[in-house]
Amino acid sequence: MTDTTTIFDVIRHGEPEGGPMYRGSKDDPLSTAGWQQMRDAITSADHWDVIVSSPMLRCVHFARELAERYQIPLHLDDDLREISFGDWEGRTADEVMASDGERLSQFWANPVANTPPSGEPVSDFQTRVIARWYHWQEQLAGKRVLIVCHGGIVRMIAADVLHIPLEHAFSGISTPYACRSRIQVNTSSYGRFQSLIGHGLVSD
Repeated sequence: MTDTTTIFDVIRHGEPEGGPMYRGSKDDPLSTAGWQQMRDAITSADHWDVIVSSPMLRCVHFARELAERYQIPLHLDDDLREISFGDWEGRTADEVMASDGERLSQFWANPVANTPPSGEPVSDFQTRVIARWYHWQEQLAGKRVLIVCHGGIVRMIAADVLHIPLEHAFSGISTPYACRSRIQVNTSSYGRFQSLIGHGLVSD
């Protein structure tokens, strides 16, 4: 086996139109502020070989802009879409708390055992995200990769790298708009080693 080092920068999208809410599968584009947040998160020191993006509008529009700027390949991955919050989608946290506060509190206390009404089970979400995370590690080994995605995706990847139990992945990892994480993956005859180099990073 050839020794390889792969660098992933994982960035959450900026603010979408409509502002903060349980958005999930609701496909809103970036707001003007969201575009600015994303552009501010990228610097002249950044360089990547390839971009992987969620196909949702709040991710893919910016990913396409970057791919064209750097003249690098862009891969869209439907399994990197955000978790579905079911009946809570399109509503703010305050609105959900007012109408369904007990279930919301139970979700944050233990999301594995408390799926939002008509939503996607967190264990299913983790399974699809981590399968693709390992897929891209294999397919893009040795490259510098930017992943443009969602807060839930960032949490699942970071929890996998840091061995955080799924029950604590949502409440234990903060992912503000345009937040960046850097992960280094080393592969050798000894196996694969993942390490979180930084969370909230801007550039080298």
